[in-house]
Amino acid sequence: MKVIRSREFTAERAWSALPIASMNGVTTRLHWTDAPYKWHVNDGEEVFAVLDGTVDMHYRKDGEEHVAELRTGDVFFAGVGCEHVAHPRGAARILVIEKEGSV
Repeated sequence: MKVIRSREFTAERAWSALPIASMNGVTTRLHWTDAPYKWHVNDGEEVFAVLDGTVDMHYRKDGEEHVAELRTGDVFFAGVGCEHVAHPRGAARILVIEKEGSV
């Protein structure tokens, strides 16, 4: 049994994570960040849920870059092959569910 107060979670550096669970090869982690990540393509599907803050999710579709504004409570799904990068506006806390060992 574990209760995590996501709004209280902070880290010393951007994209540090608090591991929450690993189930059947899928990990769930809480990330804190105040800086962009990097353009990447996961080696599996990814669910990205903003728990606190605002994040601009940049992604490429058919060779064109798009931006989706994600606010608290919003969820972004990156399917296999979806190139994307998250740009928080200030501090944000994000729940990430993905294949264990993914980028």
